[in-house]
Amino acid sequence: MKYFAQSLLKTIPVLFLITLIVFILVRVTGDPVSLMISETATDEERKALRESLGYNDPIYIQYFDYMGDLVKGDFGDSHRYETDALNLVIERLPATIELAIASMVIAIIMSVPLGILSAIKRNSFLDLFVTGGAVLGKAMPNFWLGIMLILFLAVNIEVFPVSGRGTFLHLVLPSIALGTGIAAEMTRLIRSSMLEILGQDFIRTARSKGLREAMVVNRHAFRNALIPVVTIMALQTSTLIGGTLITETVFAWPGIGQLLIQAVNLRDMAVVQAAVFIIAIFVILSNLTADLVYRLLDPRIKYD
Repeated sequence: MKYFAQSLLKTIPVLFLITLIVFILVRVTGDPVSLMISETATDEERKALRESLGYNDPIYIQYFDYMGDLVKGDFGDSHRYETDALNLVIERLPATIELAIASMVIAIIMSVPLGILSAIKRNSFLDLFVTGGAVLGKAMPNFWLGIMLILFLAVNIEVFPVSGRGTFLHLVLPSIALGTGIAAEMTRLIRSSMLEILGQDFIRTARSKGLREAMVVNRHAFRNALIPVVTIMALQTSTLIGGTLITETVFAWPGIGQLLIQAVNLRDMAVVQAAVFIIAIFVILSNLTADLVYRLLDPRIKYD
């Protein structure tokens, strides 16, 4: 708990730096006033709107005002939806978490047995097939895979819905499209970790004692191979969140990714800043969770 508390404190400057970078980037991409006001508006009306929003102030004054509001949980209002930006992002958060969890579950279901079997059957046809499939799965962009899944399983065969969110069937295609790349990465890592562990002395000792091969693999080898797997799972969180930006757009999934893409196109700065802030917190917490899981998997790991 002490280590966890210290780690939480260390995230404060990270979040501060993230808010600064996003604040600057969203303001150098263009003038949002042009999207917030009618094309027939006069120059006086444009100047009045800029003045009311504080866009005429120096950039550092705007940032100090923004940070003052941020401390109070106020990211401003969305000029498109005309509602609080943070509440709008939080409303979309469950859909993104649902898709991310489903994608990770699919990745684990695919990668764990394939990685273990590939390590046990090293240099066999199964091993070559799994490693080749992992390379192919890593090479395929998730948006291309999503389009192919829509064409074959939603349009031609009509087994799954084309887009949207509502039932379990709506979740299948986007989670497969997003989880396949992660599964490919995890499969290769599990295979390499298992190969390293299976060559250790304690594995040979366990086999010499007459333990069944399934017990040797599952209880002794796989648990010790899990630490790098947990690491890659934590690192894949950022990839997972980044993948939802495109996947949610392809499948019209009403999550943060789709909202963020729309906000960037419309220069809805309040929504962009709120969405990036929430995503940053999500990634940071996943990394902290991975650090704690290390200790559960290997009691020898100590945090100073």
